[in-house]
Amino acid sequence: MSSSKLKRGIVSTAAIVVGVGLLAACGANDAQEGDSDTKVIALLLPESSTTRYEAFDKPLFEAKVQDVCGDECEVVYFNADQDEAKQTQQVDSAISQNADVIVLDPVNGAGAGGMVRTAQESGAEVIAYDRFIEGADYYLSFDNETVGRMQGEALVEATGGTGGILMLNGAPSDPNAAQFKSGAHEAIDASGLEVLAEYDNPDWSPDNARTWTTDQLARFDAGDIAGVYAANDGQAGGVIAALTGAGVDPTALPPITGQDAELAAIQRIVAGEQAMTIYKPIKVEAEKAAEVAVALAKGEDVGETTDYEGVDSFIFDPIVVTADNVNDTVIADGFYTVEDICTADYADACTAAGIGA
Repeated sequence: MSSSKLKRGIVSTAAIVVGVGLLAACGANDAQEGDSDTKVIALLLPESSTTRYEAFDKPLFEAKVQDVCGDECEVVYFNADQDEAKQTQQVDSAISQNADVIVLDPVNGAGAGGMVRTAQESGAEVIAYDRFIEGADYYLSFDNETVGRMQGEALVEATGGTGGILMLNGAPSDPNAAQFKSGAHEAIDASGLEVLAEYDNPDWSPDNARTWTTDQLARFDAGDIAGVYAANDGQAGGVIAALTGAGVDPTALPPITGQDAELAAIQRIVAGEQAMTIYKPIKVEAEKAAEVAVALAKGEDVGETTDYEGVDSFIFDPIVVTADNVNDTVIADGFYTVEDICTADYADACTAAGIGA
């Protein structure tokens, strides 16, 4: 046990003793004892504009902690809304709630080292979730360069490897974005595609993606854009809105990539408006993070890890989703149902694509 955690335990014990002397008649001692036995796990996610965090990561993580730890563990949850300063305050709040383990998906991975050190000094162990943080105790994510390379390869294949493309990358503050970009360029630069213009999108904003793409349409004729690399589905949606807003028929859109397997993106893929997305089985990642967090909170072994830049890690494999394998991926895994995807607006497209068949 670290000295900081020992100190925290001594303080808690002293508080219990005082409670016994002052509030014994009210049964305060039992309440304090029950609280001290509960393992506190803090989950801190970076933003809510990307569908996955609130819709999947949070509920999947919480459900798995409940499943493997029951009432012995309590999850405290925070979302930073893409505000780094707010997330720093949330880490402090988690520490003040005596978090044993902090599962942190940072707004700015490169700048999160201070939060990690503060948490560790309090006696908590830190799991870097989905985005790498140097100095964390553990790291869980997908192979991000492979994600970008898969996206780039899919775009090369869809365009035939010729013509000019636009590239919309993720936020410069997100270490994953740099890895996606590197992997994508590996595939694109080795092809005959020409990057007409490229944009590193602050906050991954779909609105920024739409505005930037609209600006490029003042420079390049829409018919001269052979394809668009969009690093995630939110940006893909912004690109499509810009192109259709400029008069491009939805059935004549160039190939556009994506990532996160958002429901709207799956529907666009089925309808032929988006070429592909990357499906990262979030259930696998979130549930493994929950299992590791519980093991750490209880002082148990977390199992075999791999090394990633000096941090014990669990790295998972991503999957390309196109109209041809929707049935075998997001539907087969229960990520979405046929009914989720095949609403009235997409019923005919689903039938044509054999979704649910």
